[in-house]
Amino acid sequence: MLNKNVEGILNAQINKEFYSAYLYLGMSAYFEQLGLKGFSNWTKVQAQEEMEHGMIIFNYVQERDGDIELQEIEKPDNDFQNPLQVFEKILEHEKEVTSNIERVANLSEDECDRATRHFINWYISEQVEEEAQVLDVIKKIKFFGTDCTILYHLDKELEEREYKSSNYPNK
Repeated sequence: MLNKNVEGILNAQINKEFYSAYLYLGMSAYFEQLGLKGFSNWTKVQAQEEMEHGMIIFNYVQERDGDIELQEIEKPDNDFQNPLQVFEKILEHEKEVTSNIERVANLSEDECDRATRHFINWYISEQVEEEAQVLDVIKKIKFFGTDCTILYHLDKELEEREYKSSNYPNK
């Protein structure tokens, strides 16, 4: 049986993962409007990953005989100025997600819920990867600048990203 405090924070994290998917879909739409199909693809793939992350937690709560309480998904900010600003927002968002995941880890430790603490380790590792990927794009944009030719080549690079189901161990 899942501890009620842990159940609550996991339900909140499901909401945050689905919110992240909405945020990335909004960014994808913004990039699509600019004709940056690669940037649009990158954020769309990210949205798919976030949905999957939410579903992994959803399934975990059910496996532990917990109650699912879906919450309203907040409307994401869609005030974007340029690709660099969007990716800086992404990095800020991913750092917030990392902080949320660390709260789940801390609470599961405090509640002596070793199963959840073990479960959440995958998310901690995943967040390191998420932040690194975003930082890589930011570094490229900052180093090469926002010259149209450079953005075109970066857009082509980001277009190659494909959605792959997570490497979550119990999936």
